[in-house]
Amino acid sequence: MKAVTIRGVEPEVAEKLKKSAAKKGKSVNQFTIDIIKESLGMQKKKKYSREFTDLDDLFGRWSEAEFKEISSRINKERRIDQEIWA
Repeated sequence: MKAVTIRGVEPEVAEKLKKSAAKKGKSVNQFTIDIIKESLGMQKKKKYSREFTDLDDLFGRWSEAEFKEISSRINKERRIDQEIWA
């Protein structure tokens, strides 16, 4: 693969690239390559990007109070009993 150096990148642009790459969970290099490919029409489309919602009504959601209660119980179970492990 060919290496390309881009000169004259303003600090604001570089910082925005870093933040945008971090949000996507990518390196700045990979993020930049993706942007270039997309702008040139070379980005491959994902085959399996479709989202299904037909089973959503079978699953519920926790309220904030329920989530806190469940998280609290799970965290209690994660504690290490020092008397047993010491």
